[in-house]
Amino acid sequence: MTAIRAAAIAPAPAPARGRRGRATLYWIAKHAVAIALSIMFVGPLVFIVLTAVMSDQQALTSQLWPKTWDWGNFADIFEKAPLLTWIRNTLMYSVLATAFMLLSSIPVAYALARFKFRGRKLAFLLVITTMMLPPQVVAVPVYLIWARFELTGTLWPLIIPMLLGDAFSIFLLRQFLVTIPREYSDAARVDGCGEFRTLIRVILPMARPAIAAVALFQFFYCWNDYYGPLLYAQTNQDNWTLSLGLAAFRSVHRVQWNLTMAATVLAMAPVIVVFFFAQKVFIEGVKLTGVK
Repeated sequence: MTAIRAAAIAPAPAPARGRRGRATLYWIAKHAVAIALSIMFVGPLVFIVLTAVMSDQQALTSQLWPKTWDWGNFADIFEKAPLLTWIRNTLMYSVLATAFMLLSSIPVAYALARFKFRGRKLAFLLVITTMMLPPQVVAVPVYLIWARFELTGTLWPLIIPMLLGDAFSIFLLRQFLVTIPREYSDAARVDGCGEFRTLIRVILPMARPAIAAVALFQFFYCWNDYYGPLLYAQTNQDNWTLSLGLAAFRSVHRVQWNLTMAATVLAMAPVIVVFFFAQKVFIEGVKLTGVK
């Protein structure tokens, strides 16, 4: 009888649905800040995509959901603007600048990280100092130099300097290379490898995350660069990049926001796709370059 009374007095277990609800509320409360930041980040992207498929009459009205999905807006852009030319110029600028940066920055970073020579710290300090120098400070004299070579109106004044290295990339690569144990280089030298073969066969495969990180940084910078193309290629529309072309397209079609948003989606899509497939090695490289 006592056991029966105790069982009757004891509270009944909470339903499974109630437990799941409390667990969901607890998870939302625990990640409230992350959820809010995610909404702030994703919200504008969703707005751009939805506006890109709206009709011209509905764009930028109080109706946020498209009445009709006008996918033809993406085709209309290619008829009203030389988008393929802008994409070609942007790809040329981004790919060549990234390749030239890697070709010149990796040896410099390797020398600063692995070689011992007089003035090494001073050289590294000069690299860091150039990172603090705004490009607008030297814009006029550099422009005059390229004008003497008759390269203004093209993108080559933005691509060729990458053969001289990039201070930010050198800094990140150097920070990663100093974390690689010297025993690997010593073992390669014992096997008869010179410095060049050691760099190619031993160091570069181990530095792949850092190389991918700086390459993505440079590629994204060039893809979104507006100041450089505006300074050098503004006078020649055949060499306009996406950022410069979209600015002009927006000023011409400022009342057709659906077309402007559709062009913006096409400009953002390659960068999002590249980062989606390379985010693992990108995050790993950024994390490892900050070890020392």
